[in-house]
Amino acid sequence: MYQSLTYLQVALAGALVLVNGALSALLQLKLGKQLAIAAVRMVVQLLLVGLVLRFVFAHSSWFLVAGLIVIMSGLATSAAVQRPDRVYTGMWWDGLMSVVLGGWTMGLFAAFVVLRVNPWYQPQTIVPLMGMILGNTLTGVSLGINHFTDSVVGERDQIEAMLSLGASRAEAARPALSKAVRTGMIPTINGMMVAGIVSLPGMMTGQLLSGIDPVEAVKYQIVVMFLIASGASLATVAAALLVYRRVFSARHQLQGWMLRERRK
Repeated sequence: MYQSLTYLQVALAGALVLVNGALSALLQLKLGKQLAIAAVRMVVQLLLVGLVLRFVFAHSSWFLVAGLIVIMSGLATSAAVQRPDRVYTGMWWDGLMSVVLGGWTMGLFAAFVVLRVNPWYQPQTIVPLMGMILGNTLTGVSLGINHFTDSVVGERDQIEAMLSLGASRAEAARPALSKAVRTGMIPTINGMMVAGIVSLPGMMTGQLLSGIDPVEAVKYQIVVMFLIASGASLATVAAALLVYRRVFSARHQLQGWMLRERRK
């Protein structure tokens, strides 16, 4: 059965960070400050999210749920575009369109076709589901953009040689596009490969802790994994294609000058 945690129990778990800090000091890793900042930030963020979700759950309203999903999508986009090593004008909008395509498409499919949530904006179902989908979608978008831009810069001479010999922009960019999409999908595929063997996924673990039947928990987790995989795939492909349309002109020219090194 579900067991409510006291703040003392949470604090005891948090004390384990001190062990990590001690190991960092012992091995001279210089990670103590980063660990402390990460721990405090995580606690504050999760507490704020908990308060927001309590309010949204208590006032089950479609515009609150929709507004929260829009905010989540914006934050996912910001996180996705902050990771690539190179930036370009319009990168945030490309990331947003990719995240929305992958995340919202799978969220709507789950709400209206698979789970048939009634009403569709039931926050206890839609918000956690969208959170998991968007979290994995942003990873695919980030890796896809990063790998495609790196490939274009690293293989610029080969690409320009192909274009000068009469190849179309699609032909010249195909190897980079394939590598970008493959790279963006690797984390999702790895997660599917080890689910249930090496690790118990988060949603399934939460349901088991709440006392739900293990087989029912497995069914939900299978559905979520398929939604995550499809969402990440759509978003990664969209991100790579959007970058491709910006970097390669309609005249089949490589506009490498658009890609700038991110300032550290």
